Parts: sequence; C-alpha cells; structure tokens
Amino acid sequence: MSVPVPLLRLRAAVEERGASGYLLTVCDDGSPHAVHVPVRWEDDVIVADVGKRSAANAAARPSVSLLFPVRAEGDYSLIVDGTATVASSDGGQRVRVTPTRAVLHRSAVVSDPSSPCTADCVPLLPASSKRP
Repeated sequence: MSVPVPLLRLRAAVEERGASGYLLTVCDDGSPHAVHVPVRWEDDVIVADVGKRSAANAAARPSVSLLFPVRAEGDYSLIVDGTATVASSDGGQRVRVTPTRAVLHRSAVVSDPSSPCTADCVPLLPASSKRP
C-alpha cells in the first residue's frame, strides 16, 4: 500500500499547507514539546525559526517531527519526520530539518487489512534507512 514518491511531492504538500506548522521535539525528561513555527524550504531542508527550548531539544535529540494539521473536515494532516540541526540566526535560533519520512494521515476505514497503518495513510517520502 505504501508507494515511495520524490521529495518534490513533499515540497508541494508542505507549500499547500502554508508557511507554518508545529515542530515536535523531546525535552530532557522525555516529555514532548510542541510549538507553532514559521517554516520555509531552503534547498531540500525545511527551516523553522525557534526559541531556546526547541533549539536545545533539537540539538540534544535531533530526531524531530513537523505536523501540519488538517485544514478542513476530511483533509489529511501532514506528518514529516526528520533529522534536525540547529544554527543561530539573526536574533534567534533556527532548526533545519532534513526529512527522512513523510505521510499524509487521516482517520478512516482501512481498505487493505494487511496494511501496517490502521488509518488512511499516503506515504510521501519513505522512511530513510539512515536514521541517527
């Protein structure tokens, strides 16, 4: 049921959802940390301007996710997993996320009972074999 697609399709899906999403990082105690951030593409990397906590979390634990929620009923949310690097920017911190996996996701009846996903999932970028 999963069909790999090129990075161009992911770029289009992100751009369709506008210039912001949620960056999900993990705190020192293992708890999740979610913040709404402006995002943009720089080459093949998604860049988000972040605060100190998100930057520290991403630097310590570079496996992060970006969530672009549904825009209307019946829509898919977009979930992008990736590897983050942190850099200083003018007046703040910047997280650069290299996508390793992406999926469009919504709750629905699964048409293929052998599918590993129990919802209506459309893979946009297959899982990378090079995980940190």
